[in-house]
Amino acid sequence: MSHDPALEAHEHAEHAEHAAHANDPFISRVAISVAVLAVFAAVSGSLETVEGGKALSATSEAALAQDRATDTWSEYEADSIKRNMFAIAARNPGTAAADDAKTIKKYTDRQQDLQTKAKELEQDRERLLVESGQHEQRHHWLTGAATLFEIGIAMSTVAIITRRRWLWGTAVTFGAVGLALLASAYLF
Repeated sequence: MSHDPALEAHEHAEHAEHAAHANDPFISRVAISVAVLAVFAAVSGSLETVEGGKALSATSEAALAQDRATDTWSEYEADSIKRNMFAIAARNPGTAAADDAKTIKKYTDRQQDLQTKAKELEQDRERLLVESGQHEQRHHWLTGAATLFEIGIAMSTVAIITRRRWLWGTAVTFGAVGLALLASAYLF
C-alpha cells in the first residue's frame, strides 16, 4: 500500500470508473461507493498525518519548555547561593555591608523574577503536553477511520468480483463507521 492518500484515492476512483463501464447497475453503485470510500480514506489519511505531526511538535515544544524551566530553576539556585554568600559576608565586621545589602537585594529580586519565569515555563510545558495528547488522540481516531475505509474498499472490490450484495452492504457499513470515527476525531 502506498503512503500517499491522494494517489490511492485517485487509483481507487480509476478502478471504480473502469468497473462502471460494465453497464451493470450493481457494479456501478459499488464502484461509486468505492470512489467515495477512497476519498474518505484519503482525507482520513491526510488528517492522520497532520495530527501525528502536530502531536510530535507539541511534545518537542513541551520538552524544550521543560529544559528552559530547568535552566531557569538552576539560575534561581545559583542566585540563592550567591545571595547567601553575600549575607554571610555582610555579617562579618569590616566588610562593605551597604554594598552587600544592595547585592543581596539584587539577587532576591532576580530570584523572584526567575521563579515567576520558571513557573510560567512549567505551565507552558503542561499546556503543550495536553495539546500533544489531544493531537495524539485524534491521530488514533483517524487511523481507525482510514483503516475502516480501506476495509470497505477491499470488501467492495470482493463484492464486485463475487456480485454479493451482502458484502457491499458490509463494506458500506464499515465506511459509515469509519465516517463516524472521522467525525469523532474532531467532535470529542
